[in-house]
Amino acid sequence: MRPSDAFSNSSAYGGHHGEPPLSRAGFMVLSVVMAGFTGPAIVLNAAVVIVTLMHEQLRQPLNYALVNMAVADLGTAMTGGVLSVVNNAQGHFSLGRTGCVMEGFAVSLFGITSLCTVALIAVERMFVVCKPLGRIVFQKKHAVGGIAFSWLWSLSWNLPPLFGWGRYELEGVGTSCAPDWHNQDPKNVSYIVAYFAVCFAVPFALILASYTKLMWTLHQVSKMTCLEGGAVAKGEMKVASMVVLMVLTFLISWLPYASLAMLVVYNPKVEIHALVGTVPVYLAKSSTVFNPIIYIYLNKQFRRLAVPFLLGCREPLADQEASEAATTVEISPSKVSPA
Repeated sequence: MRPSDAFSNSSAYGGHHGEPPLSRAGFMVLSVVMAGFTGPAIVLNAAVVIVTLMHEQLRQPLNYALVNMAVADLGTAMTGGVLSVVNNAQGHFSLGRTGCVMEGFAVSLFGITSLCTVALIAVERMFVVCKPLGRIVFQKKHAVGGIAFSWLWSLSWNLPPLFGWGRYELEGVGTSCAPDWHNQDPKNVSYIVAYFAVCFAVPFALILASYTKLMWTLHQVSKMTCLEGGAVAKGEMKVASMVVLMVLTFLISWLPYASLAMLVVYNPKVEIHALVGTVPVYLAKSSTVFNPIIYIYLNKQFRRLAVPFLLGCREPLADQEASEAATTVEISPSKVSPA
């Protein structure tokens, strides 16, 4: 008997008469696809952590959240990503019930921490640029406090399934584990509804509110300030493009997962093919690749040091590149960077 047989019947995506939900070739394709996400995610996020430790100029309060996101995404890739590659290659979940709970908890902990950190980055940028609290300067204590809160928030919402409120179970084609969308026990349903409300809806609302305020501030500055060559207006457009990219990436990565989970909760009789149930899971995990590229490698300061490290070069890139979203935007006599 395979290690997963003891609890595979609880998955909503089983085949007829105990048949596997996918063919052997289908599982191998999923393994290759997941490897395509996991390998680059591990390399890119590990490089961010290593380069930050190597270069003191990167260890600034405004960069703490970026590094925290890289750590969380690295954790997701090393747990859920690697196990998805291995389990899909085998065609079943090989770690048994205890392994399922451990993987579900670890991936959820890292994933929600990363998602909350994305919201934290949006709030930080809004505070630095818009100064809603006046002349209060963003300091190390603020950055550390925000990071600690992101981990505690994630931990507080991923511990309950270990103590009976909700549970971790096989998902999709049965090669990875996550909070159980399908069990209609009232305690489980209440947990899932609360979980996605506070761990998806709240971060998304913070992202939209923060970036809306930031864009409005930059727009007002561009109307009041007339610089040679329209520097402020150009900076506003670059930041706007980056914000749109960030929000779209967030929605592509997380909205399908949250939507499918809520659909199953509110309509438990809906029939969903195993592969359809797996795609949103992989999209959510793909954020571990998109996040470092968008938030970090499009940041001029990080890119100048991280890219040579990845290429095996000793010298940083020449600082000749135009500013993107990480560029300083002059909104007062002093310069403030939204990144």
